[in-house]
This record gives sequence, structure tokens and C-alpha cells, in this order.
Amino acid sequence: MSRAQAAATSAAGSRFGAWWERLRGRAADAMPMHLPVRLGGGDFTQTKAAPVRVLGFDQALVWVVVALLLWGLVMVYSASIALGDNPRFARANYSEGFFVLRHGAYIFVAFVAAMLTFQVPMRTWERWAPWIFVAALLLLVLVLVPGIGRVVNGARRWLPLGIMNFQPSELAKVAMVLYAASYMVRKMDVKERFFKAVVPMGVAVVVIGMLLLAEPDMGAFLVIAVIAMGILFLGGVNARMFFLIAALMVSAFMVMILTSEWRRERLFAYLDPFSEAHALGKGYQLSHALIAIGRGEIFGVGLGASVEKLHWLPEAHTDFLLAVLGEEFGLVGLLLIIALFFWLTRRIMHIGRQAIALDRVFSGLVAQGVGVWIGFQAFINMGVNLGALPTKGLGLPLMSFGGSAILMNLVALAIVLRVDYENRVLMRGGRI
Repeated sequence: MSRAQAAATSAAGSRFGAWWERLRGRAADAMPMHLPVRLGGGDFTQTKAAPVRVLGFDQALVWVVVALLLWGLVMVYSASIALGDNPRFARANYSEGFFVLRHGAYIFVAFVAAMLTFQVPMRTWERWAPWIFVAALLLLVLVLVPGIGRVVNGARRWLPLGIMNFQPSELAKVAMVLYAASYMVRKMDVKERFFKAVVPMGVAVVVIGMLLLAEPDMGAFLVIAVIAMGILFLGGVNARMFFLIAALMVSAFMVMILTSEWRRERLFAYLDPFSEAHALGKGYQLSHALIAIGRGEIFGVGLGASVEKLHWLPEAHTDFLLAVLGEEFGLVGLLLIIALFFWLTRRIMHIGRQAIALDRVFSGLVAQGVGVWIGFQAFINMGVNLGALPTKGLGLPLMSFGGSAILMNLVALAIVLRVDYENRVLMRGGRI
């Protein structure tokens, strides 16, 4: 090829390259940025990404807890409004809003504590569990020291902290939930062996039980024992060993009742509270609780219209708050409360099962332990108020007046919400 022919060929190639680049540019300008989609007769060439909102916690559970707290606040005010006129509290000079203001302050403090608790990862709770249990034991010993523990109605159960009287037995419930769950995770390989898996836990329950019975606080001991047994069962302890433990626990409680005269009297009063021997004695509270619930009938006498709270029913704002609620809201109110606690317990247990399914055994057992605690204590309080169980000094969770109980209830529920939050993070593919 001559030099002239080569030059002509090169010029032609340059013109073709320029023409091809112009053609590609026009095609790019004409092409839409997004593929067209035809829906319902309309063309959509560009669609904005819709933000996906994933809730970080169980909102339904939170709203049920808030509803119980607010209803409890209203009922504490209703049940305690007349206490200022009671000759028993003449020296205290209580105002009409004394108890409801304190209860509201307790809820606020407990809410702040719950918010802080929610920030703590579950792996940290697992690491702290044995030390929290030891701290609870030390406080249970401290409350028995004369001059430190405060005595109310013959029981030494409170540590005065200025702004509130703290009850170590409430902390012991949280401590038992955490410790028992941690213990089961550590003993998972030997859970079928009685002496290695069950006996050490039994010793811990006996030690804490002896301290509680020295106060005395048999109700708290009963709840803590059930928490420990529940977590052992849910953790996979052999069924035969579980029933053996249950038989030993029932036998121990029967011995305590038979060897204590005032506990026997309480049991006999429960069997016939309206008898002449018990109506003005050990059966007084139960008989008036039953009268209150009977007066409520189907729809109740109306909020604030209870008669039994007017110095007839003792501890109307604490242990027997449900009786006042039954009088003022009737059977409908009682059924609603039962339904709310049933749903709450069931939801907490579901969160625990979900955690175990994600191979987070400690978190799952903690959540289920809290479910056993809340559900069992609510069941006992309802049974006592309805006359189905012997009288026992246990308040209704989240509702009865009491700073320590509200504080520890919300802390425990905050831990459950943390379990639920971490479950959701893992199911979204995140890390905790």
C-alpha cells in the first residue's frame, strides 16, 4: 500500500470513529435512566426507594406495661385516698395524695432505671450474674442487722435509703433470674446429672430462703423458689429430677407451715374466713376482700366509690389492690386485668423461646425466668384476693404500691426488651 492510500484509510477510520461516538451519545441521551414499568395504565420510569422502618423493640409489650402502670397509679390513688383519716396513721398526717405522689415518683425513678438497663448488652448481664447474686445475698444479710434494717409490722425487710425504702428481696428475684440462667448455661453438659446440675442450685435457693424466712418473707421465698425451678425445667433438667425437686419444695413448705403456729392459723382462716373464730382475726383481710369483690358484681360500683377501702380492708393499696379494683370495676375489670397479665406473660415467654431458637440460651432463659416471675406472682396475688389461695403478702406486679417492686419489675422488663431487641438485630443479619 502506498503512503497516500494509507493516509486516506486512516482519515476514513477517524471519521467513522467520530460518527460512532456521536451515535452512542445520542442513544445514551434517548435511553431512560430506569426501565419503564406499566402499572394500571400509567408508565413509571423512576421510583424512589421507600424507607423501611424496623421497630427495635416490642411496642405492644411496652404499651401493655404502660397501661398496667397507669391503671395501677389510678387505683393506688383511689385505694389510699382515705388513709389520711385512718386513726392508725394519725401521727403520720397523710394527705389525700401522699401515696399516689410517691407512687408516681417511684414509677419515674423506675422508668429512668429501665432506660439505663436497656442499654446493657446481654453478654454483660451474663458476666455480671454471679456478682449480682452475691450482692443480693449481702443486702439480705444487711437488712437483718439491728439498726440498719427497718421493721414494719414485725417484719425486717427494708433498707432506708432516704428517698425510698429499698426491699432487698425484690433485687433477689432479679438476681435469681440472672444467676439461674447463667448457671444452666454453665451446667448444660451435666444437666442430666442430679448432684452436679441440681444440688448446687438447690443449695443457693436454701441459703437465700433462710435469709428471707428470717425477715420473715415467705412470699418472696416462694416466688424465688419457683423462678429457680422454672429455669431449671426450661433449661432441660431431667423431668424425674424436676418432679423430685418439686416434691422436696412442697414438703419443705408444708413443714414450715406445720411448725409455725401463725402460718397454720392463716391456713385455717383461709379455709373458713367468715367463721366466728376467724372473721375478726386471721380471716379479716380475706373476708373483706371477698365482700369488696362481691359488691362489684358485673360492672362495679364506679371508680372511687369503693366502701371497703374506707378503713375496712387493710393494705388496700398494696396486697389487696385487686379487691378494690374488683369492687370499683366489677367482673369486667377483673377479667381485663387477668387478660392483660396473661398476654404479658405469654409474650415474654415467646421472646425467650425466640432467643433460644437463635442459639442464645442465656438470654432466652432470662426472659422466660422473668415471665415465670411476673406470671406466678400475679397468679398468687389474684388467687389471694379471690380467696382461691391462702393469704400471702405479695403485691400485684406493676400495679400495687411499692417503690422496690416497681423498680425491679421495670428493670426486669427492660432486660426482656433488650433480649427482644438483640433478637431483632440478629434476625436482620446484624451483630450484637
